[in-house]
Amino acid sequence: MLYGGNVGAATSKIYINGVGCSACYQVRCKNPNLCTKSGTTIVVTDLTQKNQTDFVVTRRAFLSLALPHKGRQLLREGIVDMDYKRIPCAYKGQNLEVKVDESSQYPYYLAVQFLYQGGQTDIVNVDVAQVGSFDWHYMTRSHGAVWVIQSPPRGGLQFRFEVTSGYDGKWLWARKSVLPSEWKSGQTYDSGLQITDIALENCQPCGDHHDAEWTDSP
Repeated sequence: MLYGGNVGAATSKIYINGVGCSACYQVRCKNPNLCTKSGTTIVVTDLTQKNQTDFVVTRRAFLSLALPHKGRQLLREGIVDMDYKRIPCAYKGQNLEVKVDESSQYPYYLAVQFLYQGGQTDIVNVDVAQVGSFDWHYMTRSHGAVWVIQSPPRGGLQFRFEVTSGYDGKWLWARKSVLPSEWKSGQTYDSGLQITDIALENCQPCGDHHDAEWTDSP
């Protein structure tokens, strides 16, 4: 379970047509009588169409904003003033996992999601090839964190990813057979990779993420 269930939906400016899916944010409530100063960490997993606030979070995440014994009172507030900043995702000892989406139809249509995407990066390109081959086939983003391909290569499959890193992009290559030759919908497979990179191009200021600026949520 990602961050113990501390997940949330974000508005389009944060979700960015799915590019922002899997990003981690430190969010905090601005009511000092009800909320801690540090707030909590959430993972973006969906898009919200609501415009009252930039995030709609789970009950668990919302309660984790509260001071001791103030959770029930905070719940009664419903919508609170918040600020937030993007931070690196930290999944200690956890490799990036590839989940075969339930919409997949072996062997004609492959849709995958990427789980436990560490660091502070965005996946912007995904290619797939049969293990041992350099005949790469590009995948397209369908929605959110789901990437798809019609008529995928046969046999065991390897992946390579382009992620935002530093002031540019960086390719990561999962050289092993990530998906077996008879992959199954709903199954999750280990990529053997851990992503720890930090994208610096849009950080304000760059450097230690503890010094990053907070953004007010409407």
